[in-house]
Amino acid sequence: MTNVPEQTLTTRQGHPVHDNQNTRTVGSRGPATLENYAFLEKMSHFDRERIPERVVHARGTTAFGYFEAYGQYGDEPIAKYTRAKLFQEPGKRTDVALRFSTVAGGRDSSEVARDPRGFAVKFYTEDGNWDLVGNNLGVFFIRDAIKFPDFIHSQKPDPVNFEAGVANRAFDFWSQSPEAMHMITILFSPRGIPADYRHQQGFGVNTYKWVNAAGESVLVKYHWIPKQGVKSLTSADAANIQAQTLGSHTKDLYDAIEAGDYPEWELQVQVMEDHDHPELDFDPLDDTKVWPEELFPPKPVGRMVLNRNPQNFFAENEQIAFGTGVLVDGLEFSDDKMLVGRTFSYSDTQRYRVGPNYLQLPVNAPKTPVATNQRDGQMAYAVDHAPGQNPHVNYEPSIIGGVQEAPKPEGYQPEVGPQINARLTRARIERTNDYKQAGERFQLQEDWEKEELIANLVDALSQCDRPIQERMVWHFYMVEDEMGRRVGDGIGVSLEDVKDLGPLPTQRLTEEEQQRVANLGNNGPRSVEGLTMTHCVPNEHVSVEREPQENPAMMAN
Repeated sequence: MTNVPEQTLTTRQGHPVHDNQNTRTVGSRGPATLENYAFLEKMSHFDRERIPERVVHARGTTAFGYFEAYGQYGDEPIAKYTRAKLFQEPGKRTDVALRFSTVAGGRDSSEVARDPRGFAVKFYTEDGNWDLVGNNLGVFFIRDAIKFPDFIHSQKPDPVNFEAGVANRAFDFWSQSPEAMHMITILFSPRGIPADYRHQQGFGVNTYKWVNAAGESVLVKYHWIPKQGVKSLTSADAANIQAQTLGSHTKDLYDAIEAGDYPEWELQVQVMEDHDHPELDFDPLDDTKVWPEELFPPKPVGRMVLNRNPQNFFAENEQIAFGTGVLVDGLEFSDDKMLVGRTFSYSDTQRYRVGPNYLQLPVNAPKTPVATNQRDGQMAYAVDHAPGQNPHVNYEPSIIGGVQEAPKPEGYQPEVGPQINARLTRARIERTNDYKQAGERFQLQEDWEKEELIANLVDALSQCDRPIQERMVWHFYMVEDEMGRRVGDGIGVSLEDVKDLGPLPTQRLTEEEQQRVANLGNNGPRSVEGLTMTHCVPNEHVSVEREPQENPAMMAN
């Protein structure tokens, strides 16, 4: 019998976990495999940690409308890149539902908390549903889904005393996860608190693929650009709103739609050839990175308009369910490790939270005929029969009247994308480059955003233990000299205190990063000349003054 040290991480079966950072994939950037037992056990348990509200994205609201296709990818016919029917014809409209949400808080938490906003769009297409599930910040904190339960646990209250002050827990996790630096640089800026749901961007975040009629594939990233512009709050503005209400975002969206002021977003898409792009200093499948827009310009493909509020909040918001695996013909997965993990987790969560027949609910059901051989389960109230189907046959294949496989579409290709030749492994991608885009993001922020970012980081890190503070300041110096110096000055951590820390044992630094370590604090500002960075659209500051409080004595009368 193997003796396991007391503080060794294990599975519930008692197996030591030798690698809790990487899912098992075919090569370091290849597809994940179905027998990822440790990951599946970890994630399926995590999906069941809360009932009945969502573990994450519990606070949210839904609105309905339509997507109108342009029929083009920029100036080119979109059929050159994808055969997905909803994009092909100019003016073609597809019904949509869009759920906005915050991530960490419960169902009755504040909508002006500093938090990413979920931006989940359900397209009710003629080929069935397509769910595009992302956020308003364009990147994420981690690049491998095996870390998602750990990340969310670090954002939740202490499991012993349930204290809600999560700064120490969150930065403890982030201090050991340098890939989070890019997201932190956005989240702690004003863009971490949108003024409302109507004035925020949306992103698919993960890398997907488009496939055309010839079976040719390209990598894509999705961007939702609000026609209303982008507006954000400072922490002080948010506190002034929160003093009066917790649900300002839901009310703003509801009131605007009721008044006929329908919010609108344009869908823009970046396209990249479908391979690993060794010429780039990052991996295009890494969801902690954005693609430089001067190299891969986003081009418009359609617009979305929201023109209806829910008729029943529970039925159309609490029970609406999304999944990253919900794609239609012409749209494909990439091997993005977060996307692969999310694809398992989302549908697994919905079956647990709403029930195994959640797709029979009207808000989740496609607006096309459904014919499956799935039966029974809790709350089943229909059978997915095709017209004329023999009701006795709930299996396939059959020659006595059961449903049959759909015919292959014209030009159908069973093989998509580049050929993969690699061994099964647990390894992070080679081109991590965790600091460069975070530093560029810092340099490209507006002055008021930069001031707010530093103030928010100082406030949060002031609540943290000294070792966490020092490691975070070291990371910030790696991001940008000015960022490290100003945050350090704010919390009393100097360059001398951190310069000898060195990289984490888990880090694999590039030559440029090694040079930054050698010159820590003296690297000079990063050049952003000619760089067009996703998410750096103008951001209007919405200033909110605190409303005067009523006199308690008057209220007593």
